[in-house]
Amino acid sequence: MPKRYRRSALAISVAAAVTGGLITVAAPAVAEEATLHGDFNADGYRDVVVSASNARVGGDFGAGQIVVYWGGPDGLQPDRRSPIHQDSRGVPGSPEEGDGFGAMTYAGDFDGDGVTDLAVGAPGEDLTGDKDSGMLTVLWGSASGLVSGDTLANPTKFDGDFFGKAVVAGDFDADGVTDLAAGSSSRTVVFYQQGIDRAGDATESRSVRTPILDGEGGVFFLTAGDVDGNGADDLVVNGFDSEIEDGYHYNANFYYRGVAGTGIAGSADRMTPGIITGIGDTNGDGHGDLVIGESWDEGAPGAVKGGKVSIRYGTPDGPNGVVKEITQDSGGIAGGSEKDDAFGAELDLGDVNGDGLMDLVIGSAAENLGEDFDTGAVHLLYGSPTGITSTGAQYFNQDVPGVPGSNEDEDFFGSDVHLADVDGDGNADLTIGASGENSDNGAVTALRSDGAKITTSGAQWMSTTSAGVSTSGRPLFGVNFAG
Repeated sequence: MPKRYRRSALAISVAAAVTGGLITVAAPAVAEEATLHGDFNADGYRDVVVSASNARVGGDFGAGQIVVYWGGPDGLQPDRRSPIHQDSRGVPGSPEEGDGFGAMTYAGDFDGDGVTDLAVGAPGEDLTGDKDSGMLTVLWGSASGLVSGDTLANPTKFDGDFFGKAVVAGDFDADGVTDLAAGSSSRTVVFYQQGIDRAGDATESRSVRTPILDGEGGVFFLTAGDVDGNGADDLVVNGFDSEIEDGYHYNANFYYRGVAGTGIAGSADRMTPGIITGIGDTNGDGHGDLVIGESWDEGAPGAVKGGKVSIRYGTPDGPNGVVKEITQDSGGIAGGSEKDDAFGAELDLGDVNGDGLMDLVIGSAAENLGEDFDTGAVHLLYGSPTGITSTGAQYFNQDVPGVPGSNEDEDFFGSDVHLADVDGDGNADLTIGASGENSDNGAVTALRSDGAKITTSGAQWMSTTSAGVSTSGRPLFGVNFAG
């Protein structure tokens, strides 16, 4: 694992309980909840947004941008794209050094017009009198795509807030309208509920103080999905636990239940630690299962060599069902658990084979293969009536026949992974980021489902150059997906 990747993972796993002992890190991508349709231009095909949040825009390094790849009958294509940044017409603000526009993105129909919109975080945005206050923008979907946007008010604005570094959408109050939740460097999660109008105003705004640690840590990630089957989406909040254990604040996930008519309510239940979380029904029992990636080898209770994925199966009482752990030493999983593999650093859920059960894709972006270190690999495991199984598991790296490119040092193939039906055949296709490709320029690989599995036939490769992203600096194209 390269120093920057290892430092990020360890910094999110544990912090010394001393003043100034926290480490500020750039957030990895978060797994998108699999049921959001992601059609930003209302053409009937799901689209994929790729972030290059460290890209140079104009003369400003780290200003950040996104690129929308439009779905179609042939899947994602390199030339079917629209680059968007804060110099784009209709996008609020202007690009500035270190803004990180696109550091976190999430799709949802926030204004209720039937077309998917996109929430975009720029956590490094400086506002008047407030350095790194952060900004959250909603880009509105339309028949012409994402061509206009509005910013949302930040009720907790202060220096170093990094507002918008964690974002998720879900229907937390079961009113049929998509809500938006956002986090910052504080322990507070802000909810925009019952719809957002095209002035950026929510019908209702409210905040919930969570058990995580305030300060430079704050909220790392947010995940939404209906675990208990009551029709309202639940919320998982990830960050350092404010409680001290053996002199440290350890990474923790806190589960909140969604309640019809109210939204997120009640006290939080402490879950297994882990950076990335996804929620989806992998066994067909009508309850969302909680899938957590714990990619570090050390630094938090339960850490194992090479990393692991934990699955907590949903029940009417929440994620209290059987807990299953998966590592590269589990039967049927390619490779083996080795130190610093980062297995589980990224994951996502989607139905690849059309059986109605969510399948699981796992990124292991720091995997060493042959003489290539940190080149990266991706595993795909399928859902079944008994949950996620290794039977029929698939394995991809850039030396697999049909996958574009080749394994090289520090490619980080699997820096983000995304399952979504982009060709309209009813089966989820696989998009893979390699943010380290060509000295941190980054690249994206698009693979399609044949109805039974992911195939390399007709695979597509999107480079920074073809995407129109500046290669000056380290753009990290492919570090985050939404759609």
